[in-house]
Amino acid sequence: MAEVMPDTMITQLRDIHGLDAVSWWPLAPGWWLLIIGAMVLLLTITLLTRRLIKYPPGSWRGEARKALVRLRRNARTMPDKKVAAELSEILRRIAIARHGRKQIANLNGNDWLNWLANSDPNGFDWRSEADILLILPYAPPPAESHQQKLQRLIKAALQLVAHSRRKQIIAGQPEPQDV
Repeated sequence: MAEVMPDTMITQLRDIHGLDAVSWWPLAPGWWLLIIGAMVLLLTITLLTRRLIKYPPGSWRGEARKALVRLRRNARTMPDKKVAAELSEILRRIAIARHGRKQIANLNGNDWLNWLANSDPNGFDWRSEADILLILPYAPPPAESHQQKLQRLIKAALQLVAHSRRKQIIAGQPEPQDV
């Protein structure tokens, strides 16, 4: 009887089975975080590289863009006269950097606005829109606000800076050296 008992117990034993294989799908949350982090890092590197190529540190484009962005941000708190004067100065520096001092330095008044209109590849109407750049810095404090018009001019100047780089890259033109 003692022998019968172990034999029946042995027959009741089942074979050892290994663990089921771990499926690779769906991914664990850690892998999803790693994939998303890698994509964000790649996007950030791509955008920074494009920005550095478009506006290299120390270039007139980068400095002009910074000055225009700063002016756009501070324009709401500054008097219109000061915004117009600073924008006019930045536009002069951009024009001198793009085309050289000899061609730009002697332009003033309507000649300056005509030159801006003729040389702007974006087709912005500098003749009618930018007249306040000639008048506002020297006029008495205005009764009305020119903020919207000044914001349009700043936006057009930013587009002018961005477009000039694309034009030079496409045409293979060197930058003027007599700045």
